[in-house]
Amino acid sequence: MAREFDFYIVPTPIGNIKDITLRAIEVLKSVDLIACEDTRTTQKLLNHYDIKTKCFSYHKYNERERVGYFLQELSEGKKIALVSDAGTPMICDPGAVIVSELTNAGYSITALPGACAVTTFLSEIPRIGEEFAFIGFMPRGEKQIEDVCKRFVGHNFVFYESPERIIKTLKTIRSVRGNVKIALGRELSKLFEEIVVDEINDVIEHFNDGIKGEIVCMVYADSETDKSEMDFQIKELKSKGFKDKEISVILSTLCGFNKNEVYKKSLEM
Repeated sequence: MAREFDFYIVPTPIGNIKDITLRAIEVLKSVDLIACEDTRTTQKLLNHYDIKTKCFSYHKYNERERVGYFLQELSEGKKIALVSDAGTPMICDPGAVIVSELTNAGYSITALPGACAVTTFLSEIPRIGEEFAFIGFMPRGEKQIEDVCKRFVGHNFVFYESPERIIKTLKTIRSVRGNVKIALGRELSKLFEEIVVDEINDVIEHFNDGIKGEIVCMVYADSETDKSEMDFQIKELKSKGFKDKEISVILSTLCGFNKNEVYKKSLEM
C-alpha cells in the first residue's frame, strides 16, 4: 500500500492527453480537492478520465491569498493535489508559495513524476554531455536577453518563449552570439510537433512565415568559450568593484582559469 500524504504535486499532460500516469489518475480521484491554474482547462482532463474531485483556482495572481484556504482544509484532514494547466507544477508554473508555507507548517508533501516540456525536449535533440542551464521563460527586455546570452556562453541553455516573441528573441540572441547553433521545439507531444536543429539564421528563415504553439528552445554552447566567458566574468566582477588581483584569485579558484591570464586580461580592460 502506498504511503498517504497531505499534499500531492501532480504533473499533467503537456499536449497529448494520454501522457498521464496511472498513479496521477489514482491520486486525482482519491484526494478531496484539486488546486489548478484554470479550472476550465483542468476540468477537460478530469472529464476525460471520469474524475469527479472538486477543483478550485490557484494561480500566480492569488497564490498568497490562497494560503489560508489550503491550511484550513488540510487542518480538517483533507488531502489536496496541485496541478498546472500543463506539465509539472513549479517548473515555470505556480506552487512555490504554497509548498513553502505547507513545509513550514509541517504538512507532508510529495511530487509525482510526469510530463515536463524541458526533459521531453532534451531527450529528443542531439547534445553532448548532461549539463545545461534552464532559464525558464526568457526575459522580455532586450538587454536582459543579451545578459543571459553572455552569462551562459559556455553552456547549453534552455528557455521557454511565446510564439509572438520567439523570432524577436532569436534575433537578439544572434546579435550577441552570431550564427550560433540552436534547437527549437514546438507543440511537443501534439499532432503538429516539430523539432528544428540548425544554425540560428536558418531557424529564423524556417519560421519566416510565422510560428504557432508552445515553444522550448536550446542555444548550444560556443565551441570555443573559455576566453569569452573569462572576459564576461572579469567585466562582471569589475562592475562590482573588485580589483585586478582579487579577480584573478576569484576566477582561478572558482572557474579554473589561469590566474596570470586573468590578471593580465583584467589589467587590459
